Amino acid sequence: MSQFKNVRAYLPALGVIRADIAFEDGVITSVTPHEDDGALENAGELVLPGFLDQHVHGAGGADAMDGSPEALATISAQLAQEGTTAFLATTMTQSEENLCKALSAIRETMVDGSLKGASLLGVHLEGPFISPKFIGAQPPQYVQAPTREQFDVYQKAAGGAIRVVSLAPEIEGALELTESLTQNGVAVSVGHSAAGYTDVMRAVKKGLSAVTHTFNAQSPVHHREIGVAGTAMLCDALYTEVICDTIHVSVPAIQLLLRNKPQDKVILITDSMRAKGVADGTSELGGQTVYVKDGEARLADGTLAGSVLKMNEAVRNLVTKAGVSLVDAVRYASENPAKHLGVFHERGSIEVGKRADFVVLDSNFNVVKTIVGGKTVFEG
Repeated sequence: MSQFKNVRAYLPALGVIRADIAFEDGVITSVTPHEDDGALENAGELVLPGFLDQHVHGAGGADAMDGSPEALATISAQLAQEGTTAFLATTMTQSEENLCKALSAIRETMVDGSLKGASLLGVHLEGPFISPKFIGAQPPQYVQAPTREQFDVYQKAAGGAIRVVSLAPEIEGALELTESLTQNGVAVSVGHSAAGYTDVMRAVKKGLSAVTHTFNAQSPVHHREIGVAGTAMLCDALYTEVICDTIHVSVPAIQLLLRNKPQDKVILITDSMRAKGVADGTSELGGQTVYVKDGEARLADGTLAGSVLKMNEAVRNLVTKAGVSLVDAVRYASENPAKHLGVFHERGSIEVGKRADFVVLDSNFNVVKTIVGGKTVFEG
């Protein structure tokens, strides 16, 4: 049996308190709050449920689209360094051949179970069912019409591992696909979309549950048409992803979103690319050259191309720049994504019977230790 003894920890419904936490065979066996007496085991450190990143393309020089188990292993190890204990490998709009190659590698890696860092939970299929009007950094030549038949090609390659699909609900066929996917347990998110309020709300009735990287690559708020961004804030039913690097979304915009969303409907993501954890310079995304400098990743025309954000930095930015409580920031990084993906029964909070997935942060939000399934996979 392993344990944290007399540490500060965030526990559901109790907040940040002193506690003893024991775990064995990868599962939390006891959580015992106790009085604030005696010296802390590690003063200044905080034990949190591991972060869950449902939208991450790459890290450490590797990308999910590389189509190899080795690339996924690199991403897994890099994510563990930022406190992320589980993730969805996120693909992008590409040729059917390249997408199927990437999805097959993800399937192979999940079956193999050999990752040494963050756990791979499945796939976030970002495109190719998107709008050319809000293409972002996605290659426009590979955009496809949303059909169940085309999705099935990708789901077969992935071995059933696709858990989230980002699409544009205003495109012909998207509503039918949304209904079909949600009926079969696949979450659908509006992303890279020119949809108006009515378009999004029609999709919500068909099962649409989330908004992909809110404010980015989607129709903005206007006083005569509130677009995807406005509907994201108005509709309480929608989870809203947000990239809190203060580059993709300004601090006031983050605050505006948080003021308009229930606390259980905000999800922190990194949307990071292969350049995360690598020195500034040129990189690549979907066959396009990306230029990385001072924390920003852009195409040659200046378009933002994913991020180099780390999850612990996103939590830090929320607390220190946006004025969010630590408790809420942890909910956004751990609890809410676990609920959205239907894995909260085993991940996302420190409770008896759940997986022993933890991140330990110091007072400056640096990662001291990451534990996945009861095993230490990173020590800072």
